[in-house]
Parts: sequence; C-alpha cells; structure tokens
Amino acid sequence: MTENVTKLAEMIKGSDNIVFFGGAGVSTESGIPDFRSVDGLYNQKYDYPPEEILSHTFFMRHTAEFYRFYRDKLLIENVKPNAAHKVLAKLEEIGKLKAVVTQNIDGLHQDAGSKVVLELHGGVLRNYCMECGKAYDVSYIKECSGVPKCSCGGTIKPDVVLYEEGLDNRMISESVRYITEADMLIIAGTSLNVYPAAGLIDYYRGDKLVLINRDATARDVQADLVIHDKVGEVLKAATQDLFTCD
Repeated sequence: MTENVTKLAEMIKGSDNIVFFGGAGVSTESGIPDFRSVDGLYNQKYDYPPEEILSHTFFMRHTAEFYRFYRDKLLIENVKPNAAHKVLAKLEEIGKLKAVVTQNIDGLHQDAGSKVVLELHGGVLRNYCMECGKAYDVSYIKECSGVPKCSCGGTIKPDVVLYEEGLDNRMISESVRYITEADMLIIAGTSLNVYPAAGLIDYYRGDKLVLINRDATARDVQADLVIHDKVGEVLKAATQDLFTCD
C-alpha cells in the first residue's frame, strides 16, 4: 500500500478543489455496520427484511415496527468520527476539500467539523412532523418510546430517504456541480452499486479519480488510482505531512 499512499499524498498536495464521495465503508471504522457486507444489516435476520422495513410503504403501514428497527440499528449510541472523517474536515479547513458528498445518514462528517456536507440519503440528526413540518432533533427520537408524535399530534419522520422515495433534487444538483468542477475526486467506502447516487461520479471530468475501498468495484478500471484498504488508515497516512490527525 505504501507506493499507492505516496501517490495519493502527491495528488492531494497538488490539488485545491477536491471532492470526496463516500459510502458506508467510511463509517464502519467508527463501529457503524454497513448494509451489504457478510455481517451487514442485509444479512441479519428480522421479522421483515431490512429493505422492506426501510421503505416508505412500511413506514406508513407499520410505523411502530419501523421505529423499533430504526432506533435499534440506525441510531447507534456513542459512535465517534474516525480518522477518515477527521482528515476530510481538516482538508476542508486548509482549503483543499470543497465538499463531502455522502450516502451515509449518520452525521459523523458534521461531528468531525466538515461544513459542506451533501447528504444524498438525508440524515438521522434531523426529523420533522409530517403534518406541520416542525423540526425535532435526534435526541427526541431516541428518548421517546413508540411512534414519536409532534405537539400538533402529527407523526414525526426522520429526514432520511427511504426506499420508494426520490432523492432531493437540490442535493443532486449541488453534488453534480461540485463533482463537475473538482480537480480531484476521491471515492471511498462504497461498492458503487446504489443508483442514482453512484452515477454521480460520471460527471467528473478531471484526471485524478481515486477509489479507496476494501473490495474491488466495477469502476476500478476507470480510476487513476485504486487502493483496497481501510479508508481512515489510507487518508491518515496520505496526509501526515500536511497535518497531524489523532
């Protein structure tokens, strides 16, 4: 890995308009399970498949069951940003990274200090009443039991994109703009199997496309640099001459 990390370090040093596109593998080092690995959510057993539970139809028809799964599996206690989140926040701070585009909903990029975070699938930190639109933070969802209700009596829904729901058009447009303008695109921790999010990388026009993922992806052949390893370890090693990351 050393030679590839050195190449990555040189690419980062020579870039000042970096965009990072990340998936579940960015947060697994913080203890958050991904969905498609051998021990991921899709390979665990519940009364209903996770894909069904996390659908709009299921939320509307079986809201209490949805929230039992949601609190247990998606609102994980005591998770902290890992090296990947911290490095990206520092790269933004020194002006090299312009945006993080993420498929994750855990809010760890914001916890690490990143300011420009485009959450393609929404985020667990935000919740809203389906009747009046009143906002509620994640602590309210954690602390109440059963189906969380608004002061107006309406049902509160997490601001996450469920199956059967479309992505936010503004979020897509902003992501496309940042990726199109980037001089370097780092894609990490994603199998690139989830569309339309994965298709956003086709808007990149530069010659510094980097893929960092534990396993090979179908897009490896398109990349200028491919590293099969842990995202946090790779980014920390590649930026050690720029700053120190705990």
